[in-house]
This record gives sequence, structure tokens and C-alpha cells, in this order.
Amino acid sequence: MKVTLDKIASTTRNARIPREVLLSDEIQAKEGMVLAVRVHGKKTVYNTLEDIHGRMIDLNDGDIIAGVLGTRRALRGYAGHVPESVKVGDKLDILNLGGVIGRCTSVNLEIGKPLQAEVLGQILSFPHLGERLGVPASIRTGAVAWSDKLEKSAPIIYVAGTCMNAGKTFACGEIIRYLARKGYRVGAAKLTGVSLLRDTMSMVDRGAIKGLSFTDAGVVSTTGAVSVPVAKGLINALNKEEPDCLVIELGDGIMGEYGVQEILKDTELMRAAKAHVMCANDPVSAWGAVELFTNRFKLKVDVLSGPATDNAVGKEFIEGQVGVKAINARIEHEALGQFVEQAVFGGVPA
Repeated sequence: MKVTLDKIASTTRNARIPREVLLSDEIQAKEGMVLAVRVHGKKTVYNTLEDIHGRMIDLNDGDIIAGVLGTRRALRGYAGHVPESVKVGDKLDILNLGGVIGRCTSVNLEIGKPLQAEVLGQILSFPHLGERLGVPASIRTGAVAWSDKLEKSAPIIYVAGTCMNAGKTFACGEIIRYLARKGYRVGAAKLTGVSLLRDTMSMVDRGAIKGLSFTDAGVVSTTGAVSVPVAKGLINALNKEEPDCLVIELGDGIMGEYGVQEILKDTELMRAAKAHVMCANDPVSAWGAVELFTNRFKLKVDVLSGPATDNAVGKEFIEGQVGVKAINARIEHEALGQFVEQAVFGGVPA
């Protein structure tokens, strides 16, 4: 069956899906498979889709979209998984703004139930010119290769957080902007989380020479089983651009289910670190993050940022009681950039 898609989700971008697609009714129920689905329902919140250009567009009842089967385990979003089998006519759910499709198992009260997605079929890809027999489209096509070994790397600035919405992406952007304006070649990546294009786009917008995420490695949603080889593959790819440094975001929280802990425990990945920036939502989480880094990961938090540093009360607690420098990325972005530059380069301009 041939259908014309109304919208194409950003998660599908490796598969290079055209507007008109051929569908198969034989569906592989695996993460990363690209499906055509019809949207059912209306919402006034969480009712948009990020397309392959990074635009947020409204989803309407009846829209036919290309999305990707995947899992999500978000504390402040939806939780869901890929069912054991998927067939045409099944009603699944749209689990995130990037077009991840699965069966919702837990709803966030603030955003309500997800929009439903009626499965129309598996989108077929035709990788060889003139080939009439299609193959199931997958985001593993053309993906950045995973690696068990980290090659020689530029110094890495890791930006982690205590939870979702702790200010990690904003801090990454301000650090990148400062360093890029100083003349450094900065590569950037988001290593963990659930697929969405806007974070790496914001890194490039702020001056990164290249931005990659786990989706570029063919992964919809990271786990502890894949996060380390995916991370090494992405960092190896960025180092081919000959950067002076890398700004790396560890999506979600350091105690989440997306594989951040496995990255922090990996000797090769941590050996390349020159600075650890921690974003915390409140003073208690700032204290807990430093405790975890010190006692579990045997690492040092160099500077704390995020909402916990939004005013003098939080900053004074962090510096006085936690014993770590506190710099707010929003109101002290220049100071944060200078701190990171000193930690990585000793303050010597590129």
C-alpha cells in the first residue's frame, strides 16, 4: 500500500523517509523500525511533533506520520515499551515529541494521556537504485558505528544532571558559545536519553562544529546495555573533526535508566574528562550528586549549575556546605565559560 505522509518525525532521520512511502503489513516489533501511523485524538498540551528539520509542528486527529518503535522511561514524561508483536490496526501511543512509538505503561499527570497511533504498516526502504523489492526501514541504516574502544580523544567536558529539566542543555550551550567565541573548535554530543533533535541543534546553533546524539548511532532510547559502546562510537566520530575539546551532555539524570551510570563508571571515557559540570534542581540534589560522584563513581564534580544556583541562597549553601564552586549558566554564563576554559586549557586562548 502506498501512503502520503503528513509529517515525518525527527527520530526517523537516519532512514531518510520520503513523503510518499510504500508499506508492508509484516511488521518487525523491534526498536528502531520505522512505521506509518495515523494519529487519533486531540490534546492541548504535548500535542506537537519535532520534524526532521527540528521544527515543532502540531499533531491533528487523522494525521499520518512516520515514527519509530522505541522505549521511554522518563520520570517527568511517559513510560512505555515496544510490544512483543505489532500488527496493522493496533493502537499504540506517541511517547515523545520526537515521534517515538510504543505502548504507554505510565502517564505523567501534568501532560495527560498520550496521543494514540493507529499502525498502518511498516515503511519500506529501497536502498539500492532500481531495486523493486523494499526492505523494512530502520534508523540503524547509515548509523554512526558503535565502538568498544575509545580512540585518542580531545579533552572532554561532561555535563550531567540530577534529573530531567535540570539545565544541562542550556549549560552545554553557554559553554560551547563561550569557547567557540574564544576560537576553540568545539565538538558536541548528547550521549543518553530518548530521541529528540533539538538538543544537538542548539549545540550547533551556539557554535559547535558538529553535534551528534545516540540517534545518529541508530538508537531510539539508550540503556545501560548500549550506552558505553554508543558513547565511544560517537566520541570517536567527533574526534575525526579535529576539535580542540568536546562538550558532552549526559541526558536524563545520573540515577536514571538511560545508561548514565555505566558511562560514569567507564575508565576510558572518564580518563578523557577534563571537567565535570553538574546541573542540580535544588540544594539537596546538589549535595546528593556530589556524594554519588565521590563515593560511587570516584569522580570529582568541578562546578555546580542549574536551578539550585538561581539565587544567592542556593549558591551559598552549595559552596559553604557542599564545598563545590557554584556558577549559574543563565546569569553567569561568562564566568561558567571562563571556569571551564581554565579547567581544560589553563586559560590559554586557541
